[in-house]
Amino acid sequence: MNSRTCRVEGILIVRHRAVTAVLAAAALLLTAGCSSDDDEKGGGSSAGASDPGASAPPSQGTGEDAAPAKGSAKVVRTVTEGLKSPWGLAPLPGEDALLVSSRDEGTILRVDTKTGKKTELGTVPGVSPAGEGGLLGIVLSPEYASDHMVYAYFTSASDNRIVRMPYDPKKPAGEQLGAPDIILRGIPKGTNHNGGRLAFGPDKMLYATTGERYEGPLAQDKKSLGGKILRMTPEGEPAPGNPFGDSPVYSYGHRNVQGLAWDDKQRLWASEFGQDTWDELNQIRPGGNYGWPEVEGKSGDSRYINPVAQWPVADSSPSGIAIAEGSVWMAGLRGKRLWRIPLDGTKAAAAPQAFFEGVYGRLRTVVSEGGDKMWLMTSETDGRGTPESGDDKILELEVK
Repeated sequence: MNSRTCRVEGILIVRHRAVTAVLAAAALLLTAGCSSDDDEKGGGSSAGASDPGASAPPSQGTGEDAAPAKGSAKVVRTVTEGLKSPWGLAPLPGEDALLVSSRDEGTILRVDTKTGKKTELGTVPGVSPAGEGGLLGIVLSPEYASDHMVYAYFTSASDNRIVRMPYDPKKPAGEQLGAPDIILRGIPKGTNHNGGRLAFGPDKMLYATTGERYEGPLAQDKKSLGGKILRMTPEGEPAPGNPFGDSPVYSYGHRNVQGLAWDDKQRLWASEFGQDTWDELNQIRPGGNYGWPEVEGKSGDSRYINPVAQWPVADSSPSGIAIAEGSVWMAGLRGKRLWRIPLDGTKAAAAPQAFFEGVYGRLRTVVSEGGDKMWLMTSETDGRGTPESGDDKILELEVK
């Protein structure tokens, strides 16, 4: 979710859980469709790792081991610098390398994680960057070892679409991407609210997040691909067992989901931009309605699923998420910090905790490296940052 007459990305903490659903809904209706996820207007306070964090329900005990209330995160090293409008990040299996998509340049780079060397694979044809649109999420096929397929979500001149392309590292730099095969087209596009995250789940199905391009009713229209989380086969067909029959729609009522990750029990989690009241961390259930544009954040309406944690929009702007050491780690754009949300089953075990506030600027994507290691990518060159050196970087983290 995201946007308000002036709001966009950022992340912080809420000390007040009690904001009535009536006030939240009223604020929503007054300003629906007013601005973008990265709008720089709006008030709000800032908080550090010691603050109690955003609003989260107390743990009710699930029989699972809850993550500690407090954790830690430190930067081990800078992997590479000089990135331009980076958005998607995909580790290459069996290699000390990452693939990185550039939103505005429409290119995919290979980054050697030992040396930081960058090699351009090629340009994805058909990308039409504008506003928050362009070349967004990338992910590797679950059968990458045999098919070498790279999947990408991008904004074209007419829509948002998902393609897959063969990657051949033996070819010359700049020519390593094969012709794209469109597996899904017709996702509503806009200047903002394009969604864009891709991930393969434990079921080897492809999940994609979409935005509602400032048209709130699209999120409640199950026939529309806008404002949804989609689930499909690697070929782009509606996945078997989807909740709405022959449809890729997996969950709906979303404003602009930007992060997807699964915990060790194979439960799906998602981060979402709000408009005027709350940004959200949601635990996703098949067929679930997450309320937009009828509600924003927690409500007393049983038709809609409440978020597990929420942040005031002036303090948030959640982008990519990863799960490590029993917690959700969430990158913050406008908030310029990394959030840790400790989990106890499908509940928050404690209030969210913030790290690196303002140190590395806007944070776009976080990916688990396995164990207590993660990759974190900044987003200062996306048109809303203030880069000191004019570029972005990837950091290696150690967390607990």
